Amino acid sequence: MKFEYRYYGASTVSNSASSTEMRFAPDTLRAPTHFVAQLNKHIPFREAISALHDVVVADQRYQPPDKTAYLAWRAQNEDPALAELIDRNADLRARMAPLSEELKALRAQKSIILKPFAAAQAKYFDYIYKANFDAWVVLDPVITVHPDRVFFECFSRDELSYASLSCSHNVFDRVGDFACGTTNVDYSEGLYGEFQKIRDYKTTRLAIDPSGFQVATAGDPSFKEEKIDVPETWVRGFLQVSSAMNLPARRLDLHPMDVHNFCHLLRRKKERVGPRSIRFVLTPGEPIRALFEPWNDELVCRRSIYQGNAAEEIRIWGRRRLMLLERLIPVAHSFTVHLMGSGMPSFWIANLPDMQLTLGLSGWTANDWARAGQFDLLAPRGAVDDDSKTRVFAALGQRWFATADQLAADTGLTRAIVESALTLYTQAGRVIYDLTQGVYRLRELSREPLPLDVLRFASAIEEKAATLLAVQSLSEQASEAQPDGGLRLRARSKENGRPYQVMLRLDADRRIVDGSCECNHFTQNRMHKGPCVHMLALRMDQARRDAAPGV
Repeated sequence: MKFEYRYYGASTVSNSASSTEMRFAPDTLRAPTHFVAQLNKHIPFREAISALHDVVVADQRYQPPDKTAYLAWRAQNEDPALAELIDRNADLRARMAPLSEELKALRAQKSIILKPFAAAQAKYFDYIYKANFDAWVVLDPVITVHPDRVFFECFSRDELSYASLSCSHNVFDRVGDFACGTTNVDYSEGLYGEFQKIRDYKTTRLAIDPSGFQVATAGDPSFKEEKIDVPETWVRGFLQVSSAMNLPARRLDLHPMDVHNFCHLLRRKKERVGPRSIRFVLTPGEPIRALFEPWNDELVCRRSIYQGNAAEEIRIWGRRRLMLLERLIPVAHSFTVHLMGSGMPSFWIANLPDMQLTLGLSGWTANDWARAGQFDLLAPRGAVDDDSKTRVFAALGQRWFATADQLAADTGLTRAIVESALTLYTQAGRVIYDLTQGVYRLRELSREPLPLDVLRFASAIEEKAATLLAVQSLSEQASEAQPDGGLRLRARSKENGRPYQVMLRLDADRRIVDGSCECNHFTQNRMHKGPCVHMLALRMDQARRDAAPGV
């Protein structure tokens, strides 16, 4: 998938003894978006934007050693060498002892001689990484300016982690004229080093520079054009994050020292065997307990009391990515954690002065966001006519951010229709749910509309579910209302002549919160990779019944 940018100049950070100026060059191909102000929360902002950089360059995928050359050499030499060794076994044993001693001495001497080379080689590869940083970062960060906030979004190179830094306008002094919207900004490795020079005693100015929109573009050498071929999995993962943010989750409030203890334990110990998980033991009214496997070390978060209504245990994997939050611990006054369930993604929010950094982690390290689960399929995909969708989007465009109830009042539509329309726009990358403020925000992920026919599905599961529904594969259906306003659905689904017993539990907003099926997909994956085709067909049938009660 091709993304095209045009920047007027490059993003720079200039430092002097008394001031720092951060100038971000926006994409001039997009609608004019700019913001200029002075920073008043210097150190928290420095740490937060540095943590955002750590997410951009993060890659925790396992990199196996390349054994191609060794295997080729072994294939050529193994048989002849073995035959010769057998023939000369007695003679070689007698000669082996003095040669082994000599070899040991040579290796020690070699290590001493090559030590400067090894250090220079490491320095060289570090330079190569920095000099070719654009090859490591897939897509430049996204900046959105709204009437109340400015937020930066990025996605890690390994497609495992998402981060969003949301800054209230209270973080800034002398806010000048600004234009709301979303744009990409030119970003380079050199900026990170300059960010570290931000100090409290220096005036710091942040500028999403408007000058590029005010000059002629034809033939100007200051314009830098980039065309990047972005993997579909990268864009799909970004969309899955937006969909997952609005799903039901258990909320935990952690003291910064609790997060420090998590990181300290992970730095102090190295797991050799599995399971490599954190098991959260949640009991209403009691301190949160975290059990680190496989050592079974328990950390009791005595400053953090669980406020939920039911006792349960939730396990999450990929825990070493939590160290991306480590530098925020001294400047955060609290952390808010949203756990979607065992083996499911989690969102960790560092609450800073007038800022929040949200870190979204996929279910585990080997399961990136594009494959972590079809989270857009967990939310109801109701049928909304084009006129209603247009009205909802126009109302959100006037406000820039709003709750579903506010948009329902503005448009005269029901809350269910508004939420269905917002879900569709979220899945299309045009709207994002702000987990920290509890509102929907206008945010166009790309300049051109995304090709949803390509991006929407990592597999054909929803299309297959629609096919099952069309051939009337469901029978023996039953629906039971729940005290919380949700539904418990049961049915028998037949596929390829084989029947499967299916159960779904929906919340009051008709989102899947639990389910079971007798098929192989559910037996192997549970809900970690989203609903199976039979569960999805049952939910789609219920959505049709909700839309037309007479059906």
